[in-house]
Amino acid sequence: MPRRSAQEWMRRSLRTPGIFIFGLVLAPCGWVLNLTATVAPNWRTLDEIPDTPSNEFIEQGIWDICRSVTTSTSSTCNLDDSTYFNNQIIEVARGLMVAGLVLTLVGLAVAIPGVRCWKDRPNWVVAGLGGLLIFISGVLTIIPIAWYTHILPDITTVTPRVNVQVGYCIVLGYIGGIFEVLGGFVMFIGICRCCGGKNRGEVQVTENLRSRFSTRQPTPQPRRVDVPTLSRDRSPAPSSVPYIRDTLDDDISFPRAKSPAARSANTSYSGRPYDADL
Repeated sequence: MPRRSAQEWMRRSLRTPGIFIFGLVLAPCGWVLNLTATVAPNWRTLDEIPDTPSNEFIEQGIWDICRSVTTSTSSTCNLDDSTYFNNQIIEVARGLMVAGLVLTLVGLAVAIPGVRCWKDRPNWVVAGLGGLLIFISGVLTIIPIAWYTHILPDITTVTPRVNVQVGYCIVLGYIGGIFEVLGGFVMFIGICRCCGGKNRGEVQVTENLRSRFSTRQPTPQPRRVDVPTLSRDRSPAPSSVPYIRDTLDDDISFPRAKSPAARSANTSYSGRPYDADL
């Protein structure tokens, strides 16, 4: 995508971008889970051991081995098993888990100054590099976890084993590594503008202005209403009716009442009065 000047893009909001909030929440959560998976001695569990009580089992990690009982919360740790610790996976897991923890802290230290929003525009390059370091730390965590799970029954030990089960450190390590991979990747995609600036919450200034003008509705024109006039034309006009008023007067077949004649004031009447005259 061709590079554009900073003046051509405008952020929709001055709040911290959502991709940075997502990464800064997942990365510390993943770091805590990875720290627990690193120091806890429960990468795998050996139970049903011959010549031992049925409720006794052994927990093996990458730093320590403990013997526990199901009926008690106390454990006996610092057990010696040189055969187990001499396996290649143990040495690799120690180095990669510690490197992942340190790299996560470095990534957060780099990303936080770029994410801080006391400026109008965050430092996308610095925050993206911090996200890349967090992503790499998640990968470093998943590698030993997946390798250990793959060869779980084949790891040699002087302790006789009958039943081998996955410990809770493997589950926590997987979840923590996935959290860091997702959080780091989401933060890293802000280092370059893509999807029309949606990953950064930006829009082009020209497109923004154009969209505002295009959405503005034109001023409605006043509606013209034709009002019928009450004045009639006195001039004779052709009528659709097959007769006119004059023909109506001639065709009347019933007699009309005659209008009474006007009485004269000087007329004298000497006739006999009737009751109707009274």
